[in-house]
Amino acid sequence: MAKIAALIVAAGSGERAGGGIPKQYRALAGVPLLRLTADIFARFPGISDLQIVIGPGQMEQAEKVLDGVAHLSPVTGGKTRQESVRNGLEALAARAPDYVLIQDAARPFGSHALIERLMSALEGGADCAIPLLAVADTLKLERPPGVWTTVPRDGLMRAQTPQGFRFDKILAAHRRHADAAVTDDMALAELAGLKIAAVAGEEVNMKITTAEDFAYAERLMAGLADFRTGSGIDAHRFVAGDHVWLCGIRIAHDMGLEGHSDADAGLHALTDAILGALGSGDIGLHFPSEDPRWRGAPSSKFLAHAAGLVREAGAAIVHADVTLICERPKVTPHREAMRAKIAEILELDVSRISVKATTTDGMGFTGRREGLAAQAVATLRFPV
Repeated sequence: MAKIAALIVAAGSGERAGGGIPKQYRALAGVPLLRLTADIFARFPGISDLQIVIGPGQMEQAEKVLDGVAHLSPVTGGKTRQESVRNGLEALAARAPDYVLIQDAARPFGSHALIERLMSALEGGADCAIPLLAVADTLKLERPPGVWTTVPRDGLMRAQTPQGFRFDKILAAHRRHADAAVTDDMALAELAGLKIAAVAGEEVNMKITTAEDFAYAERLMAGLADFRTGSGIDAHRFVAGDHVWLCGIRIAHDMGLEGHSDADAGLHALTDAILGALGSGDIGLHFPSEDPRWRGAPSSKFLAHAAGLVREAGAAIVHADVTLICERPKVTPHREAMRAKIAEILELDVSRISVKATTTDGMGFTGRREGLAAQAVATLRFPV
């Protein structure tokens, strides 16, 4: 069976996209752009190696984003995209793949159907397979300034990535034409005289470059995603003590909460909500109360475990909402700290976390201050 490698170029600064960090690490619908792109290839059957090329000093950031995705150790890119691709290809050379798919990290919407078209062209004898789209808009050229002419668009095509290659051919082209100034690998294939096959590109396979692109991509993802919702509920009895844990925050109180772990009802409910959206049972299935390992354990471990299962499934948590039901302690003074803690555990922006509280107006066990309860709802996005 032929060996297929994927090479994702994520070494740029992405300044035009704004956000204060390289765009490949910015979140799109709650998930870093690089992770979205990597997941496309990590889930494609037959890809044996996934090589990421990153910018200088980005190793820790990249490994955090790629946690749960099988990949080779990232390599550092060069001053240009061409140098970065060459560095990635050289890193893959020892693995001796037959084919390589070269993708820009800023294109998170490529489909498996597109990859299949590329591989079909390569296996059919082409040295290089490129997704192309016809230019539909009327093109105008300003030259000299203030003088406009219409450019004929017949035969003009827009090139996308991923672009597929026979590995030995594209590596040789990069080595032979290292000084050429090109903007994509198809241009090197042209210089090297390789046999190029065109396949149908996809309009949805956009490249995210500007802040406006991020905003459009957010709207686009809403139409491409499979959203699933889970709910959770938990309750604990008050016992003698001097504090309670709620949503990851230690709060001084004249009572404690009874439980095998730290009895954090807020995090327990949210963990169950996430597991419910995944269809992965409940918190007791993953962390049995009879297991001594979890005696007194911080509930943040349970929530982090659930978040890890979401990543393994190729999904993403896009929103979490927790409601605490109690007469005491008062939640309002701690609400923002709770939101921040949950956001930290789930690795989400705090804007995607809601924490609120209510009472039962003196009714029931919470009204009698015998204990407290929590409800939670989690919304997950799955790729389609």
